[in-house]
Amino acid sequence: MTADTVSAPETRAFEADVSKLLHMMVHSVYSDKDVFLRELISNAADACEKLRYEAISNPALFGDDPQPRITLNLDKEAGTIVVEDNGIGMTAADMGETLGTIARSGTKAFMDKLVAEKDGEGQQLIGQFGVGFYSAFMVAGRVDVVSRRAGTDKAASWSSDGQGTYTIAPVDVADAPARGTRVTLHLLDDAKTYAERYTVERIVKAQSGHVPVPIFVKEQGSEEEEHQVADGAALWTKLKSEISEEDYADFYRSVAGQFDKPALTLHYRTEGRHEYSVLTFIPETKPFDLFDPDRKGRIKLYVRRVFITDEAEILPRYLRFVRGLVDSADLPLNMSREMIQDSPVLSAIQKGVSNRVLSELDKLAGSEPERYAAIWENFGAVLKEGLYEDFERRDQLLGLARFKSTTSNGGWRSLKDYAASLKENQTAIYYATGTDLERIAQSPQLEGFKARGIEVLLLPDQVDSFWTTIGVDYEGKPFKSVTQGATDLSLIPLTEGGAASEAHATEEVSDFIAFAKRVLADQVSDVRVSDRLTTSAVCIVASENAMDLQLEKMLASAGRAPERVKPVLEVNAGHALIAKLGEASGSEEDRSDLAFLLLDEARIAEGEPPADPRAFAERLERLMARALV
Repeated sequence: MTADTVSAPETRAFEADVSKLLHMMVHSVYSDKDVFLRELISNAADACEKLRYEAISNPALFGDDPQPRITLNLDKEAGTIVVEDNGIGMTAADMGETLGTIARSGTKAFMDKLVAEKDGEGQQLIGQFGVGFYSAFMVAGRVDVVSRRAGTDKAASWSSDGQGTYTIAPVDVADAPARGTRVTLHLLDDAKTYAERYTVERIVKAQSGHVPVPIFVKEQGSEEEEHQVADGAALWTKLKSEISEEDYADFYRSVAGQFDKPALTLHYRTEGRHEYSVLTFIPETKPFDLFDPDRKGRIKLYVRRVFITDEAEILPRYLRFVRGLVDSADLPLNMSREMIQDSPVLSAIQKGVSNRVLSELDKLAGSEPERYAAIWENFGAVLKEGLYEDFERRDQLLGLARFKSTTSNGGWRSLKDYAASLKENQTAIYYATGTDLERIAQSPQLEGFKARGIEVLLLPDQVDSFWTTIGVDYEGKPFKSVTQGATDLSLIPLTEGGAASEAHATEEVSDFIAFAKRVLADQVSDVRVSDRLTTSAVCIVASENAMDLQLEKMLASAGRAPERVKPVLEVNAGHALIAKLGEASGSEEDRSDLAFLLLDEARIAEGEPPADPRAFAERLERLMARALV
């Protein structure tokens, strides 16, 4: 007997391997049990869409009920949840073909279909009973389906506990929907919360609130009428002229889980080779997980207005603060729809959305610099990660970058601004890194630059120590740390009133520098006259080919200390203290103490403790004792 001629209940056995396959799907394919409701609602919405399509040529299929709807009936006492639609419905034959896909096709055919889908050649599995439908057994001990095909006068049922058999039987039309399908889940003991209105409404709003069919919830035993939880109208499909700022703000709060307002809203649709809609927001305040080590994005992915995942890798990690969604009609998916496949469509969406977000930021920076500055204040440290990670868009990101500097008076400066203020003979863009903006601004290494009016970028974010070291340049000018290597500042004229260190040391000072170089040989690679100091006596810098001091410090604090490279001690030959040291007489031990104390002074000015605190204290005590004699 075939499903077409079923006139009595008929129990059929799953093939031997199918039960194993079903077990694997229920316990492995889906990581979140909530998805069962999304799958059933998706199937119901598809059934309504199929009816709408068939009714174009046969309007009689609508009967006296032309409005599509999905109703969720909850019975907490009975422990059931019913998903009912008034879509196209199924005959007994359809049930055998559709709900019995796995049983009829067998494991090999089913796997072949999955392989074809993975390669982008098979029919997509979204909206088909079979894979998604069987996720119901994650929460239900038994699933009953009753359906009546639109335009027919017969109804049928399908029932299974998912253990090895399923039953198809005829049903009196009086016990079936007037049109469409009713799926009843008899919930397991640990899944009874799915019969509670709050739980169901939360899931619907989060995962299915924008399917193209209105969704209603009815609670058995409640005196309230059924409650509409989704109106079937997706905000992102509407014209921008039809949406108010408050509508956008409300939607932003729901999709982003934030309580502020969006600082920037981006809403558009692409058409042509690939069609997809985008509605994204940049928050007004920093999300709490902005610097989460996992650095996952928060872009929701929809396919035909059905929620797929909220961890789609649509945007690069340095745009992880952007919230919102992308809705595609033709993006390939795998069988569970929790992980999207790599595909040309996905690549096109990733590239298109990423470029559009950066383009909109660039427009805002030009038209409303104050609004853009507020965004940069919150997310600049994250955007700068792209300078390190995204070579393709590095020039665009450099144009978006804003910096505090020694000449900005607390304001933001672009690299275009910096380039316009380059001094005569200046061949590099100078910067100083650290962990605190105020401390960086007081670094002794900046003194010579200030004396010449040379602007120095002050970089307080951790990522700054990385992107500046990978050969980045702007308009042919490389980035150069003020704490690394020689500066060649003597080629750049002083500003009016600017003071510089003595270019040539006196013979006495030269003798002391030579002595210090000898006694400090285990601590530093060189002791030399500095052209970057004007008021401080000493400073330390990294040698030309060594790692920048701040980066070395950062790696060491993370337990990834690089091989130690001795720094350079620079001396201000024109400083009164250095002159006195050159003139000072005394034992070699006394002079050695003074040399070590100078090095420790430079370390302290850099925010570092003396290399040997006990030895530092002993030298300081000896110096004070001699001074008091």
